[in-house]
Amino acid sequence: MSTLDAAAFQALRGATPAQMADLEAMIERLTAANAVMNLIGPDTLPDVWNRHIFDSAQLLDLVPAASTWADLGAGAGFPGLVLAILLKDRADSHVWLVDSLGKRCRFLQEVVDALSLPATVVNGRAEDQRLKVEVVTARALAPMDRLLGYAQPYLQRGAQGLFLKGEKAEAELIEARKVWQFDSLLSVSRSDPRGRIVSVRSLRRVQSR
Repeated sequence: MSTLDAAAFQALRGATPAQMADLEAMIERLTAANAVMNLIGPDTLPDVWNRHIFDSAQLLDLVPAASTWADLGAGAGFPGLVLAILLKDRADSHVWLVDSLGKRCRFLQEVVDALSLPATVVNGRAEDQRLKVEVVTARALAPMDRLLGYAQPYLQRGAQGLFLKGEKAEAELIEARKVWQFDSLLSVSRSDPRGRIVSVRSLRRVQSR
């Protein structure tokens, strides 16, 4: 797979100069922070525009009208920070960045403050929050059976789940259906044809007999 650079990303997404400047600033801060704490694999930095930025941005194409998001296990800011940057000029947009680890939250807050993003950093467990949003998302947080447990409070408040998963997504869904009943749809990731985006609605726990 060819590497996507900044110019190719801008052409592909139609990103504005202001959005590109914010994304570049985010990458610069991420690179510096990654040298002292493990936010992303260092070997993925050379392909950051495809592996992380475009991978995150593609979610907007699936729910173009959605303005309020919660990113669970926000970590390095993918997809949450990217979404906040691309939604920055949309009225009433907001992204909640939820993470249980304080040092990751401090990194996220520094980027939010530096770029004046429409985002709130929440230091706490994903499943303990009671946020009402249009979309709940996560990337590389947990297998689907556990991830749906984290997302349950958001889905029960009407959110649609959009979860970035790898090539084992189908197998994870099979396991998740042993615990949960839900409607789901799989889309092929545009950043990596091996990846999947799992859309989830109508979540409820399987009744034990």
